Amino acid sequence: MAIPSDLTDPPDLRAEWEEIFTAHFAGIHRYIAGRLSEDLADDLAAEVFLAAYRGGYDASRGAVRPWLYGIATHLIARHHRSELRKWKALSRTAERPEHSHEDATLTRVAASELTGRLAGALAGLNRRDRDVVLLHALGGLSHAEVSTALNIPAGTVASRLNRARKQLRKALGDVNPLEDNHG
Repeated sequence: MAIPSDLTDPPDLRAEWEEIFTAHFAGIHRYIAGRLSEDLADDLAAEVFLAAYRGGYDASRGAVRPWLYGIATHLIARHHRSELRKWKALSRTAERPEHSHEDATLTRVAASELTGRLAGALAGLNRRDRDVVLLHALGGLSHAEVSTALNIPAGTVASRLNRARKQLRKALGDVNPLEDNHG
């Protein structure tokens, strides 16, 4: 997939957008797929770059990466109901334990049960807190990048992330799925 170009666009601009697209499309797609679905990610990732291209990037606003994630987050907000349904459905349909290799699957079973609870906990967060958590966790954005992406102060990012982490920890019962407590 490539950025659409107008024949009147200077070659330098087309080359710049091709670089931006190549560098960031996969990450934006992964972030959207993680929040909504693979199917929606295909279309919305393309919309992100089309909106960015049409809006024009202003380097004085900071790095391009958080700007693109901000656009993605705004588009996801339009699909908020789909995202919420996804997290709720995932919380109900976490992978069930396999019985053929009990010892080998104990850790995976614990993690899958936790995944369902995590999805339910994410669904229980308010949208603003969920945006911060998922930009950080799925998008891999730093606090400063989340601040830029959502156009909110860095302190707000920190407080939302802290509040969301407390809610998530409480919902998960302070369980760490990576610890092996079974052996």
